[in-house]
Amino acid sequence: MDHKIHGTTLQTLEIYLDTGETVFSQTHQMAWMSEDLNMDTNTGGGLLKGLMRSFSGASLFLTQFTAHYAPGLVAFCPRFPGTIIARQLKAGESLICRKETFLVAESTVHLDIFFRQQLGGGIFGGEGFILQKVTGPGWVFLDLSGEVVEKDLRPGEVLQVHVGHVGVQDPSVQFGIRMLKGFKNIIFGGDGLFVATLTGPGRIYLQSMPIINLAEEIFRYAPQESAHAKENPGGIVGDIIGGILGGGNE
Repeated sequence: MDHKIHGTTLQTLEIYLDTGETVFSQTHQMAWMSEDLNMDTNTGGGLLKGLMRSFSGASLFLTQFTAHYAPGLVAFCPRFPGTIIARQLKAGESLICRKETFLVAESTVHLDIFFRQQLGGGIFGGEGFILQKVTGPGWVFLDLSGEVVEKDLRPGEVLQVHVGHVGVQDPSVQFGIRMLKGFKNIIFGGDGLFVATLTGPGRIYLQSMPIINLAEEIFRYAPQESAHAKENPGGIVGDIIGGILGGGNE
């Protein structure tokens, strides 16, 4: 299996399958594919497993793409501007991912849920108690928002991160929550009450543009609903774009 990632902030992943190879993805992720590839959508191990997996932000169903009779091509496009991470996992090697991070993987990769054990991390960590976990062997492709920065933490090294920027981490990295110090920082800093603490050893992937930040910015420029908006829904999009462009000229 070969792959190629195209683009910068609006990336596309193309995977070239040899005869007999299979990859699987969440539903609604495929962009284009060769005519001879076989496409099969199923629960990926039974209804109960599909339901459990959906708690982590994954879809209830998974779609498999198999090159049964001849090599083929299948492409995937993330739903938001961001960066695709490609990792070839060894047997038993795992990654812990935030919700809705999984994009596609070889059939040998296992997609499961991961329970965050710390009470504070589950309540204040921004993603709840249930995350995604992928385990090798095989190639896995993950989707993070905006640009991605990789850091390798030494044993005992601690990095404080705004919770929305935590993307993917090795299982050896400990995730905790710490209250911001300083009354003025809490009241006027605009960063909330808590930050995540990531303690090494292990590798972490940080994302530059959490989706919640993008959603808040779009909402800030959204006009109040009016009778005109109800009659012309398409005008809302134009008003938002106009507001953003106009705001940049103030």
